[in-house]
Amino acid sequence: MGKVLKVAGMSDVGRERDHNEDCFGLFPEYNLFVVADGMGGHRAGDVASRLAVDSIGEFFVATSRDDITWPFQFDPNSPTSVNRFVTAIQVGNSKIFRKSSESEAHQGMGTTVVGVMGIEENSAMHVAHVGDSRCYRIRGGEITAVTLDHSLINDYLRAAPDLTEEQLAELPTNVITRALGMQDKVLVDVQTITIEAGDVMLLCSDGLNGMLKDADILRIVETHRADLQKAAQALIDGANERGGEDNITVVLVEVVQEN
Repeated sequence: MGKVLKVAGMSDVGRERDHNEDCFGLFPEYNLFVVADGMGGHRAGDVASRLAVDSIGEFFVATSRDDITWPFQFDPNSPTSVNRFVTAIQVGNSKIFRKSSESEAHQGMGTTVVGVMGIEENSAMHVAHVGDSRCYRIRGGEITAVTLDHSLINDYLRAAPDLTEEQLAELPTNVITRALGMQDKVLVDVQTITIEAGDVMLLCSDGLNGMLKDADILRIVETHRADLQKAAQALIDGANERGGEDNITVVLVEVVQEN
């Protein structure tokens, strides 16, 4: 018997922003779940994040047919499912970049994206991301970051892993180095991980992990495991109680063994 995925998603403007530039998409028919965190003036960020999520969903619908024309080069060294996921995100990038280039009101807009896609009867997942929206895995009372932010501070650490705490403290913590819409092409990081019954995958914008420590996130999810929607609400409430400095978006995906 296989595994099924239970999911809950929620987004909140937070306490300091006047509008919500985050967006999330739940596509259970494809075991596909996505969070995007938009950026850009004149409310263009919400346009970018919505365009990313919609484009990904639309591409999965289109590629359900046999007569689809693949818009980007197919990587023969990767499974079709990886190609499909990565290409869906690249299509979103192209649409955002084009709209940003053609519209003065949307100039410079972009968005992060993070998503998971269940495969192999949900015994494994593809995890794809661009930017600093994160994916965590909660298993056996522990929380593990699956993704690594595409950020200036992480780029410095890759180039100079021996930087001291003092040197790191001088670097800006909120500069991302990769996002959809920044260029006409984008590099998507994708990995495949095994998942087990009882695992909870957490997708979030940085409005959550910027306010709550990983240990706090774990405690809240474990407290509300019986109801994913309550867990999502509790996470958002927790981030708002700590200041709610940004939009907050949470998607929780629980792996459940079928009886």
